[in-house]
This record gives sequence, structure tokens and C-alpha cells, in this order.
Amino acid sequence: MTSETIITDPSLLAVLEAADLARQQCDELLSLLAAHPRSKATDKLPSDVEAAVSTAQKTLHAHLAHVRNLNRKALHGVRATKAATADARHEVDTLHLQLQNLYYEERHLQGEIAACEAYDHPYQRLPLLPVDDFCAAFPDIANEVAGDEDALMVARIDHEHKERMALEEKRQGLLKRKQGLIAENKKRKEDLANLDKDLEKFIEAARPIEQTFQKEY
Repeated sequence: MTSETIITDPSLLAVLEAADLARQQCDELLSLLAAHPRSKATDKLPSDVEAAVSTAQKTLHAHLAHVRNLNRKALHGVRATKAATADARHEVDTLHLQLQNLYYEERHLQGEIAACEAYDHPYQRLPLLPVDDFCAAFPDIANEVAGDEDALMVARIDHEHKERMALEEKRQGLLKRKQGLIAENKKRKEDLANLDKDLEKFIEAARPIEQTFQKEY
């Protein structure tokens, strides 16, 4: 597997191509120097070889400058890609967190719904009028809420509430009447007690008269 099969970014491929040209130029320069060693006496190259080496060095410097320029551009591109990747990762993380929150909220709501459905509400134990009897007694309401079980249940509960309010009002009336009768009976007992006392006083007062009659007869 070569670098060309791994790297697909155009800017990086351009850097590799420029670096390869610089390497080839460097190899050519080394080959030229190896083929024309310096003179031991003067430690210099022949003039034509010196010119060729100078030209090769300039070409190599140009290639290296081009490599550095392309490498700088590639680094800027990599930094921009990293920044874009970081932004995209942050957005993905934010969306993932929001999705997790939605899952949590969904599970919470499902739990609340299940708790509400399983809640043993007191209205389920109310001695309501059976559905058939209620519909027969109140056909207008039955027609109005036809097909709506919740509305029918509310109507039955409302009917039960009214019935209990009427019974409570009747009970309160009977309670007041009972209290009135108790008060009246108490007053009569007091009147009878007073009458007994008055009668005893009358008997006591009449006793001397009775004794007088007994003496005379």
C-alpha cells in the first residue's frame, strides 16, 4: 500500500509530488557530484561541472521552496479541516445530548402515563348509575356524548354528585328538624317538670285547709 492510495487530499498529494521532484533533483545532484569528484590539487570541480552543479542546486532550492510553500498551504488546510471537524463534532455532540435528553424525557413520560393508567382513582369505586340505566334515564345526555366514554363517565359522575348534594341537603333539613324536635321535647319536659313543682306547691298549700276540714267533720 503506497502513500498515494492512503492520501487522497489534493493539497497533500501536491506536497508529495513536489517532494518527489525535489528528491529526484537531489539524487541527480548527488549523482553529478559522484561522477565528477573534486580535484585533489585544487579541490575544485571543472568549470562546466561547476556550472551544472550550480544549476542543479538552484533547481533543488526552487523545488524545496515549492515544497515548503505547498506544505504551508496544506498545514493551513489541515488546521481549517480540524476546526471544521471540531465544530461538526461539537454540533454532533450537542445533537446527541439533545437526543439523549429526549429519550430520557420520553421514558419519564411513559412512566408517568403508566402510573396514571395504573392509578386506583376513587371515582372507579363510586356507586354510579349503570350505563344502561343512565342512558335510559337521560337520553338527551346519552345522545350528546354518544361514542365518547370519557364524557359519558363525567356525566355519570356529575349525576352522582348532584344526587349526593340533594341527599345532603335533605339530610341537613332532617337534621335541623330533629334538632328542633329535640329542643321542643326538652322544653316540654321542662314545662312538665315546672308543672309538677307547681302541683306540689299547690298540694302543700292546700294541706292546712284539708286538715281544717278534717277537724270540723
